Amino acid sequence: MDRNTITGIILIFAIFIGFSVFNNSRMNKQFEKAVQVAESYYAKGEFENARAEFMNALRFKPNQPDAIARVNEINLKLGIATDIVKKDTLNNVTARAETPAPGKQTAASDSNQYGAFASAATGENEFITLENNKVELKIARKGGRVYSARLKDYRTYDSLPLILFSGDSTIFGFNFFTADNKAVQTTNLYFTPVSDQKSFNAGTTAQSVALRLMADNNKYIEYKYTLAPDKYMVDFDVTFKSMDGIIASNQNSLTLDWKMYIPQQEKGRQNEENYSTINYKYYQDDVDGLKLRSTKDEKVDITTKLSWIAFQDQFFSSVIVTNDFFLNGSITSTRTPESQKYMRYYSSELGVPYNPGSSTALNLKLYYGPNSFTTLRKEGLQLEKIVFLGKNIIGWINRFAIIPIFNWLDNYIGNYGIIILILTLIIKVILFPLTFKSYQSTAKMQVLKPMVEELGKKFPKKEDAMKKQQATMDLYKRAGVNPMGGCLPMLLQMPILFAMFRFFPVSIELRQEHFLWATDLSTYDSILTLPFTIPMYGSHVSLFTLLMTASTLLTMKMTGSSPGSDQPGMKLMMYMMPVMFMLILNNFSAGLTYYYFLANMITYGQNIISKRFINADAVLATLEENKKKPLKKSKWQQRLESAAKQRGINPPKK
Repeated sequence: MDRNTITGIILIFAIFIGFSVFNNSRMNKQFEKAVQVAESYYAKGEFENARAEFMNALRFKPNQPDAIARVNEINLKLGIATDIVKKDTLNNVTARAETPAPGKQTAASDSNQYGAFASAATGENEFITLENNKVELKIARKGGRVYSARLKDYRTYDSLPLILFSGDSTIFGFNFFTADNKAVQTTNLYFTPVSDQKSFNAGTTAQSVALRLMADNNKYIEYKYTLAPDKYMVDFDVTFKSMDGIIASNQNSLTLDWKMYIPQQEKGRQNEENYSTINYKYYQDDVDGLKLRSTKDEKVDITTKLSWIAFQDQFFSSVIVTNDFFLNGSITSTRTPESQKYMRYYSSELGVPYNPGSSTALNLKLYYGPNSFTTLRKEGLQLEKIVFLGKNIIGWINRFAIIPIFNWLDNYIGNYGIIILILTLIIKVILFPLTFKSYQSTAKMQVLKPMVEELGKKFPKKEDAMKKQQATMDLYKRAGVNPMGGCLPMLLQMPILFAMFRFFPVSIELRQEHFLWATDLSTYDSILTLPFTIPMYGSHVSLFTLLMTASTLLTMKMTGSSPGSDQPGMKLMMYMMPVMFMLILNNFSAGLTYYYFLANMITYGQNIISKRFINADAVLATLEENKKKPLKKSKWQQRLESAAKQRGINPPKK
């Protein structure tokens, strides 16, 4: 191990230590900042905002006793159970809601604050089930909202029922002011079911559940949920019946308040967090969203119209769609690293157009289902763009090449490991002409390597670097070798590699699919669990990642002996890159690292075959023949010399 290598290792450790110190300082500052904001809200009596900010502060110091005590104090003021904040701050958010206590519950300490809706401030939180063969929804009387959504065809990584949300981990309702200036939040009020039926099954025909928030006789807000067979999409129709005189007459828009804690569903939390985000579609325009892989909390205020908004994790989404448009929106994504159960907290406030009158209807839709490109595309409105497949050419390759081939193979083959193998073979066969050109150019340069080294001895001084470069280029030209011939074909293949990097981690088809030792191709494979955690690498050993790294080094050894690659710095860089990828991809999809391993091995085989077509004697014979001829200048070189003459600069003599 030389001095440069030792210096590099020391620098790497120094960077890690420095980052740890910096990160700890940053966490303290963010905690203090959040507490200051929370205390300012508390002083103004804005307890809900204060509670949210204290919860935000607890993200940075989960067990800070003063912040926990403050949240419990605010909980008492708001009528919320004080057992929410415990050692694991967010783990118990929904625990109290899973088994609601029987009997009447009070939405607020003073029901008179709801004006005409005061009679709906208390009630029994009963549940109505609406289901088909795909999804089971529990609809609560309190808030009239979907209380939980279970996807029947899927399970969590630990074989539990897959529930997108449940209990008080979500808020959904309209906020508005009454004519007598009372602030109303429908999520806190009790709706009355239109029917006494408690269970509706849409197995063969569409079924509907209707609930009404009564203000007076014949004056109400009605929620109507309609579910059809074989669908994840639910029609959600909201009717404001005879609300003129009850809702403030100057109010031409309502606020739809939607908040949700996103539970961890997959084994690899890091990978799942990387692909969890909020997406939204501008009205009659394209889809946008928050950044993927963001390690920061994000907030976006949207002042233009929207068609839909999606709360998504790696493989599943909850989406609200309007048949018309939302006026505007404000969305927030908050990370919850202190929680073992939840990954993120999403919130949105959407402006809904409202026309005061005797009857106003809103036609919305709710999607609770998988991030399946095919399923979402059938629903229209560009919902398939929830599945992020890359931008521009990378997205086009995935949409119009990779996915059609993958789906076609899926129709005939039941094993996804075999499907990935065949898909890789098809891709490598299509790219073989480019691979062959690249290897051909590299092999010719290897033949000329001794001559290039002789030129290095002929021009050893730094001031002769230009002469050495010109002589080298002349040598390549006489031998009929294009130095860019090895790079350009590889560059043309890069979009395919990036497309596969985007495709595998978001392919729900690979979720919980077994292959060889991998129990789930959508997340990392593990052959050994370590008793400690290695920074960047993790606490497990992925065999597919090791095979990928070994095959990369093997391929590089075959093709990496081009001029200049034997320099110490270049060699170290060549071998450091695969190691860095091993550290990064150890927590990624096993399907992805399996694909890269296959691609490397197929490339290795192709290079062995290509080597048979390279005749070193023929390359040298071409060189000797061309030495007898005057070297013709390229048009580019002629233009450079012409421009130099115009500036009064004489070209260098050969």
